[in-house]
Order: sequence, then structure tokens, then C-alpha cells
Amino acid sequence: MTGHADRAAGGTGDGGGTGDPDAGGRGPSGRLDRWRALGSRYALLPLRIFLGVTFVYAAFDKLTDSAFFAASGTGSIGEMMTGVRDTSAVPALVDLALKSPAGFGYAIAFGELAVGIGTLVGLFGRVAALGGALISLSLWLTVSWQVDPYYLGNDLAYLMAWLPLVLAGASVLSLDRLLAERRRTR
Repeated sequence: MTGHADRAAGGTGDGGGTGDPDAGGRGPSGRLDRWRALGSRYALLPLRIFLGVTFVYAAFDKLTDSAFFAASGTGSIGEMMTGVRDTSAVPALVDLALKSPAGFGYAIAFGELAVGIGTLVGLFGRVAALGGALISLSLWLTVSWQVDPYYLGNDLAYLMAWLPLVLAGASVLSLDRLLAERRRTR
């Protein structure tokens, strides 16, 4: 990261010829700069892992719960949607889900699974993050809209957590990066 400042000042960015004993990463300041650069490079990786694992877990939680896909009954998607219909920000979205609760439940579960796997392996990272943000937005506007105060609703926090990944993508330890490097070498 220090190379940008060196180039802006007319240097080469490699620390050569400056007379600075810390230039080029040989002293304490250079080591600190390398750690900062490494931290910056991997800063979004914990968020990617957390969101990916959470969405995969949420998908499997739904897919392994036979009661979830029912139109009514304890723990069903239909009962949950009926319960939040009058307090949601977008009742029409809830009405749409109530036309086919099982279909909506499967769409959410498989959407979460695709988003989680895509995020974890870094394949179409920005697209996966956008899918996660849209799922979180739809859940915030329907299921957790009535939570008061608003910051206690987890879906809004998930929506905000997805946004850095929408903007930055999966630049390290990802299939996206591997594919980009293969394209450059051809």
C-alpha cells in the first residue's frame, strides 16, 4: 500500500535509492506497512465467511424442517407470513408469499443456499452478495419490519453487512480471483 504514496511523490514504490533504512519493508515501519496492507487485503474475509456460513446454515435449517414448508401450523412459513402480514412495510410482498407458502419457502431456502455457497467459495461474489442483500431486504421489509426499536431487527444488520461485499466482491481466496488470473495468463 505504501507504493501508492511513493509513486505519487515521484518514487518507484520499491524503496530503492531513498536512503531510508525502513524503505522497502526492511525496518519496523516497513513491517507495519506490510501488516496494514495484509490487513486491508483480507479485511472482508471474516465477513464473507460469517455471512456464507450463516446463509448456508439458514438454508439447511429450513430444508431439514418439514414443518417449515407447510401453509399453516406451528413453525410454518405460512403461519409466520400470516402473522406479519399486517405489520410489514410491504403487505403485497407477504400476500405474494401467501399464494404459495411452500414455493416461497423453498425459494428462500435455495436462494440462501446459493448465496451462502457463492459467498464462501467466492464465485460470482458480487452477485451472491447482491442476492444476500435482496433476501435480507425482503425479510426486513416483511418479517422484521415491526421490530421496535429498529436496530433490534437482525435483517437490517444483515442487509448492511452484505453491502461491502456487493461493492468489493470476493477479491481474495476466491474462485472469482482464480478465474480472473487464468484469463490474464491466456
